[in-house]
Amino acid sequence: MRLVEEAARHGARLIVLPELATTGYCWESREEIAPYVEPVPGPTCLRFAELAAAYGCYIALSLAEVDPESDVYYNTTALLGPQGLLGKYRKLHSYIAEPRWARDGDLGLPVWDTPLGRLAILVCMDAMYFEAARLAAVRGAEILLFPCGWLDEKCPSSWWMLRAFENGVYLIAANRYGRERGVQFSGGSCILNPDGSIQAYRDDGEGIVYGEVDLERCRDKQWGPAGEEPLGDRLADRRPRDYVSLVHNTYLWEPLRFHGLYQSHELPPGQLSCAAFVQLELREMLAAPEEEQTATTATVSNEERLERLRSLVRSLLRVHEPAYPDVLVLPELALPGPSDPSHPDFAARIRAGAIRVPGPEIEALVALATEFQLSIVLGVAECAYADGKAEPVYYNTVLLLDPEGVHGIYRKLHLTRADRRWASPGNLGLPTFDSPVGRIGLATGYDVLFPETLRVLAGKGCDLVCAPTLLNFPNPSGLGPTAIPFGPHVAPEGYDPLHYLPWRIRAAEHHVYLTIANWSGEARGVRANGLSGIYSPSCSSYPWREVIAEEGESTLMLMTIDTREQRTGRRSTTLSPTYMPGDVAGSLTGELAYDIRETIPGNVVRSKPLLRKRQPLWYLDLVRAAAGVAFSAPAESPATPAAR
Repeated sequence: MRLVEEAARHGARLIVLPELATTGYCWESREEIAPYVEPVPGPTCLRFAELAAAYGCYIALSLAEVDPESDVYYNTTALLGPQGLLGKYRKLHSYIAEPRWARDGDLGLPVWDTPLGRLAILVCMDAMYFEAARLAAVRGAEILLFPCGWLDEKCPSSWWMLRAFENGVYLIAANRYGRERGVQFSGGSCILNPDGSIQAYRDDGEGIVYGEVDLERCRDKQWGPAGEEPLGDRLADRRPRDYVSLVHNTYLWEPLRFHGLYQSHELPPGQLSCAAFVQLELREMLAAPEEEQTATTATVSNEERLERLRSLVRSLLRVHEPAYPDVLVLPELALPGPSDPSHPDFAARIRAGAIRVPGPEIEALVALATEFQLSIVLGVAECAYADGKAEPVYYNTVLLLDPEGVHGIYRKLHLTRADRRWASPGNLGLPTFDSPVGRIGLATGYDVLFPETLRVLAGKGCDLVCAPTLLNFPNPSGLGPTAIPFGPHVAPEGYDPLHYLPWRIRAAEHHVYLTIANWSGEARGVRANGLSGIYSPSCSSYPWREVIAEEGESTLMLMTIDTREQRTGRRSTTLSPTYMPGDVAGSLTGELAYDIRETIPGNVVRSKPLLRKRQPLWYLDLVRAAAGVAFSAPAESPATPAAR
């Protein structure tokens, strides 16, 4: 109360307290916390409501609630304003400690209209599930109030930053610091801007973080590189009809049993494999022949571009001989190559270079795959003819090629404004393709910016998502050293220039290997920011298992990926229609027998533990046809409001 009053006296109108701020967080049992629970509203709410009334402010107060009718306990946040209790939110996604004493929330995810804007509440673990923040955004929330007890990561957390960025909302995080029952909390309370950047934060110790909220910034959902024309819209570019499986609880049962049900889509065994990407430098690939450099109309033909591409890939692969990768990912629109979207002939240029599938270019690339005995994933502009149609349809397409030919086709669903000028939205959904490497999903970088894309693919059992990319954003954000006494496996000790790297969290939150193959540099009106890499299905301990390309000339990088069900060996039996209760398979060590059909795999890319803890009951608005259109601003909201 002392800190809240201090903040209010300094002009704060919106105040967020940490998770279970008045009681502490680490409770062993329902019996232990019983003396400290209370109804909402109750005595503690009334005390803080008096402060809200006295200072004309709004307070997000997290506390342990008891429902008097059922005697059930909840991890609850009350939203208090000058007129009293506006409402409450009960935490949806429980962390490991809460099931000892609390029930999962049963009130959904409300959004409140206030004179300060539209407010929603998430609590701690909720931020590890994009669905919670996305639900708030599609319901019109402008500010996320975020009490938390975050640990095992240097904060402000990159997970929090991604939630703000992908939804274009402010996020006000109040975290605990110090130790409680041996648990080291991470501090880092902050105000995050709608682009995910840190406006203000406090690393460690008791204190107040002040900042400002400008609602105009979070009402504009356009996004793209700073200083350039917006690339698209965070919400309007969503594809709810393609996300229906988000409301399916696909990891409720053991993955091997679920995916192998009726022997219809059993997961491939998986293996230790080598994945690789090529980051292409724009100037190197887009430059016209030397004698045409001064001609403004100089272009490179498809034949020249294809030969240039094949020659470059050959030379890069031979550098690593004989360690050739099993799957190699090339950037988006590798054929016919990117083009300046501001040029008046942009759409015509892309369409003129579009290829047929199959066609001579495909034959040449399959020959390359055969030469090195690998799979190739790349982006192309595709010219397709629908049955009975005289006019072609154009798609921004990702192809999966192997020595046998075309193994997979994906047509880009989430189109940028530039894409819409020449391409139609994809009509193949989000398919997966099985290979010796594992189950592969295809996407582009812009697709991956939408968290729904990887969630759908992960829910289908994807091990590896290959994403040819043409993006000049988002950029990473650095973070300085922390005074929090972490152990050695949490984060870099000094300044970390890649503290916030969206692709890393995208891979980890869906438990997939994510291969980004982007362009880099600038040439002929096209810009891209690189950051190609292979990102791991878990980033829970440092150093992270990932490889990231540096800026400069075109480069190839490789990483070993493990898609086996157990890290110490591959599947010891397969599902069988003759399965009888009691059937067992010998363990990998030979010391203990187990039935693999009743076992959660030991490899995180196969077990996907975060997917098992989702709460799909509450996610229906993510797949409604109207989803993705923000609510209009409340009439009583000031034109240029500010909140601290």
